[in-house]
Amino acid sequence: MVLEFKDEVTAFDGKRRDTAPGKGELAARLSARMFELLEEHGVPTHYVCYMGGSRLLARRHEVIPLEVIVRNYAYGSLLRRMPLLKPMERLFRPLVELHLKDDARGDPLVLPEDAVEAGLLSWRELWDIQSLALRVSSVLEMFWRRRGLRLVDLKIEVARSATGFVVVDEVTGDTMRLVDSGGRHLDKEVYRRGGGVEALLEAYRELARLAGEPERRCTG
Repeated sequence: MVLEFKDEVTAFDGKRRDTAPGKGELAARLSARMFELLEEHGVPTHYVCYMGGSRLLARRHEVIPLEVIVRNYAYGSLLRRMPLLKPMERLFRPLVELHLKDDARGDPLVLPEDAVEAGLLSWRELWDIQSLALRVSSVLEMFWRRRGLRLVDLKIEVARSATGFVVVDEVTGDTMRLVDSGGRHLDKEVYRRGGGVEALLEAYRELARLAGEPERRCTG
């Protein structure tokens, strides 16, 4: 299937929305590069090749209706849930969370037991997804650390395949929080905090520059 990224940015469950010319291409390029990086480190994804512009070619899979979040630092909703943590405190170990994909309910946090009881996953599948998410975080954290950025947290989506679970959807500044040594965000937090579209695009251009160009381009 063809995955096409929009020139659009949203926040707060769609309450804030703007057109962002060129964002689709930046997101597609970065996702392609990140998927290639993950596969280089043995992490399976749905990615096939970069088609140019704002499009990727990907394999179609059965997506699990859960968002999987890995937190490396205390930030965002984790601080609201556990105010005893200090902002931007490095966690003793990465924390894996599951959130139900349901915009109307604000993508609520669910316990592992909830996901199993609802029939979304078996206990074995839950362990496999948690292990996959931690591998993704480890690969991406090392990559961005070498470029002077801290990976605060990330969100991935996963799908079933014939051989197990694969990472799908996107890996972009919309799904990762990345900060430099001065605490400056190069992710959608720029927009969430009230920054304009151009400020967001500047951050995404910097991410794309640091990541480099995708290598696996579609031919024919």
